[in-house]
Amino acid sequence: AYASIAPGMNNRIEPLIPALQSNWLTSHVLTCFMGYAAFTVAFALGIMFFVRHAAGADSAKASVFIRLLPSEYLMDELMYSSVALGFIFLSLGIVTGSVWAHYAWGSYWGWDPKETWSLITWLTYAVMLHARGVRGWRGRRMAIMAIAGFGCVLFTYLGVNLLPSLHSYMT
Repeated sequence: AYASIAPGMNNRIEPLIPALQSNWLTSHVLTCFMGYAAFTVAFALGIMFFVRHAAGADSAKASVFIRLLPSEYLMDELMYSSVALGFIFLSLGIVTGSVWAHYAWGSYWGWDPKETWSLITWLTYAVMLHARGVRGWRGRRMAIMAIAGFGCVLFTYLGVNLLPSLHSYMT
């Protein structure tokens, strides 16, 4: 609503372009957002992990807030669960986006900046899940990867809008 009163904004309602009139688009956007939401939870848990870890076991140093945080073990497990869930949703988002792209433009993949960074984000979390499952990484390493992965999510969602892309629908 506030954007409609901004200077220079077109406030006329216009029909969607045909490429945006698809159920595949709806599925794509919903699954990607669900994945991003789960990765945001993992990021928050990673930050909380470091806050709790920095306070240590010294109860004199720990504030009431820190004492209310779950254990490092529980945060690590929740972080893993959030990343696994986010990975599933992002995978579905990439697949539904590819199907939608084929329907709209005749190609499953075009190496558009948004597509490329979605793949980079997907690979980042795939490495995280692999490191946990195969290498047994836990705790601090997982928190670092959850925070780094969220950096990829932010760039995928916000940063690539600064680049020329098929994912720019503003005129």
